[in-house]
Amino acid sequence: MKLKRINKVSIFKNIGPGFLLAGAAIGVSHLVQSTRAGADYGFILIWALILACVSKYPFLEFGPRYAAGTGNHLITGYKKLGVFPYWIYIIITVGSMFIIQAAVTVVTAGLAERLFGFGWSPFVWSVILLGSCIALLLVGKYPALDKSMKIIVSFLTLSTLAAVVMAFGAGTTSQAMNTPSPNLWTSASLAFIIAFMGWMPIPLDASVWHSIWTKEKTHQTKHKPSLKEAFLDFNVGYLSAVFVGILFFLLGVLVMFGSGTTFSGNSVEFSSQLVDLYGKTLGEWSKPIISIAAFITMLSTTLTVTDAYPRVISELRNPEKDTPKDRKEKWNIYKISVFIIPVLSLSILFFLSGSFTLLVDFAAGLSFLSAPFLAWFNYKLVTGNHMKVEDRPGKNYRIFSLVCFGLLVFFNLVYVYYNFIY
Repeated sequence: MKLKRINKVSIFKNIGPGFLLAGAAIGVSHLVQSTRAGADYGFILIWALILACVSKYPFLEFGPRYAAGTGNHLITGYKKLGVFPYWIYIIITVGSMFIIQAAVTVVTAGLAERLFGFGWSPFVWSVILLGSCIALLLVGKYPALDKSMKIIVSFLTLSTLAAVVMAFGAGTTSQAMNTPSPNLWTSASLAFIIAFMGWMPIPLDASVWHSIWTKEKTHQTKHKPSLKEAFLDFNVGYLSAVFVGILFFLLGVLVMFGSGTTFSGNSVEFSSQLVDLYGKTLGEWSKPIISIAAFITMLSTTLTVTDAYPRVISELRNPEKDTPKDRKEKWNIYKISVFIIPVLSLSILFFLSGSFTLLVDFAAGLSFLSAPFLAWFNYKLVTGNHMKVEDRPGKNYRIFSLVCFGLLVFFNLVYVYYNFIY
């Protein structure tokens, strides 16, 4: 009995990076894209959501698998694979991090004003939110981030579930079932479906973040997780992200599909439409619940992104070095980066607001097109000599991974066709 308790405590103690992955994943892709998929197309696109999550599963799982099996994160692995994988990842990161940080922050800022109504501009809210995130990360460091995300993701899941249950109770299911779905075979519909699948539940860059968080968790707990523990942690986080994605999809179907409303392409305005339609369907009393769920959704992403990119930057120079002196140097780089990245992101919001949509499209396209490359790098790392034989994926899992890789390549070809050729 005592042994079982120790095992349970050990497992719970080592769960954490998965919650960070969930927090990073549950953002614009869930609140806007998943909800919009349900709002515009009804139940018919549930297959796209599930297929997207299934096809990315192995390549995101390879991040914590590699960290647990080797004690290193994926950046170290990319450098071992050669110059091309290493620099491809650097280009992807530098080319998108400022824009993504700015994008998730400004959406969170808009939702904060919607929830609290202080009359502050999105820029002022962005400064406050980023300042709060930086303070938490520098004062509380990784343990504070770990504990915060466990609370945030748990609360987010419960509040979103409550919102969906209320939507089902409003009796809108029959209306959603009887409303005809639009044609999926138009260029606009296909472009949306490919973009939706490309970002659900999160771009493959996050596999690197997860591997870094797994290694950092090891340093904090002084316990190297087994492959089984890392696998459990990943599944808790990833399946939470998938579950919340389905919940937001159902919100779109039950509250917005068939409403006759034309939905905005702006993330904040779309979220406001969701809140307003929720109030119209269930009553004004229900608005705070969906408002809190929407705000917490984006706050989780802002916090994890604010931490993830500085950690990546701190590891790029000498990813393979891990002595106490090296860790101290990396922490100093982290402290500088955790200020510089938000400041440059705020500058983008302030000076380039007129071109912001174009910049977001660029970052989204870069992440989308890089997915097959990162998937292949991750596959090579966990199936090659970098890993012990017993830690490598089995034959059936490798076959499954290659099928998923083929799907990612197919999505990219369709994306390129509709964006650059058609």
